[in-house]
Amino acid sequence: MKVLPFKIPKPDFDALIFQEDKGHLFFDKLHQHEEIQVSLIIEGEGTLIVGDTINYYKTGDVLVIGSHIPHVFKSDQTSNLKSHMLTLFFTETSFGVQFFNLEELKELKPFFKRSKHGFKVSSHKKVISALFEQLESASKLKRFIILLELLQLLSKSSYTSLSSFIYNKMYTDIEGHRMRDVFEYTMNHFNEDISLTTISEVANMTKNAFCKYFKKRTNKTYITFLNELRIEHACKLLLVNKDMPIVEIAEMTGFRNISNFNRQFKSVKMMSPSVFKAHKTTTVF
Repeated sequence: MKVLPFKIPKPDFDALIFQEDKGHLFFDKLHQHEEIQVSLIIEGEGTLIVGDTINYYKTGDVLVIGSHIPHVFKSDQTSNLKSHMLTLFFTETSFGVQFFNLEELKELKPFFKRSKHGFKVSSHKKVISALFEQLESASKLKRFIILLELLQLLSKSSYTSLSSFIYNKMYTDIEGHRMRDVFEYTMNHFNEDISLTTISEVANMTKNAFCKYFKKRTNKTYITFLNELRIEHACKLLLVNKDMPIVEIAEMTGFRNISNFNRQFKSVKMMSPSVFKAHKTTTVF
């Protein structure tokens, strides 16, 4: 499994990898790997960036991240929840080049098509969670059987895509360092004023070169990305801090002008902050 810009060791002869992540925070570096990742969030919440899109994850979420999609989990450090995730890693060729092309496995094709953008499951979650809970004590053969059961469920479950843009190449180590630094800086300082000059210096590029570089790799401008990140944090604050004034939430998420905040919020969420708050829309993430 190649992680940018690191490598995580894995057993040489294991075709299917089961991993349990448990601690105060999840691994928070931008990374990508050949393996498809199927995860259950046992506990925790925070921001999940997949490809070009900012998402929010929480306890009970079932997430699929496709091969080579850059992604990063940013655990919410203000939450009292610990971070606990169960994951299966495998590739389309882990069990043989033609394995998933067998006639008996044709009904799993939707899973692989959906995984190219990554997706979050919105049905069959109780059954999927029950299968995940069997993994820790299961034999390697039983884990393989559970994987096939999961893929069958994930192929017919309702879902929402996690990303809209696919970058099909592996980042080089230099690109990995650069994009990791840009994402980390943005996630840590989104509530401050971040100019294109500042973020270009983080990337060690000229402003014009950085703008072209970021747009090519994410299919959106950096300012669009920054505003979307701020809006996602604003959504969470609107839901969990019901008595906090909207103008205060705007300031806490980096918007110095309430008119701009309202305009950007409506652009991203297709409704005003006040309407969002009134509806208590828990499915917006």
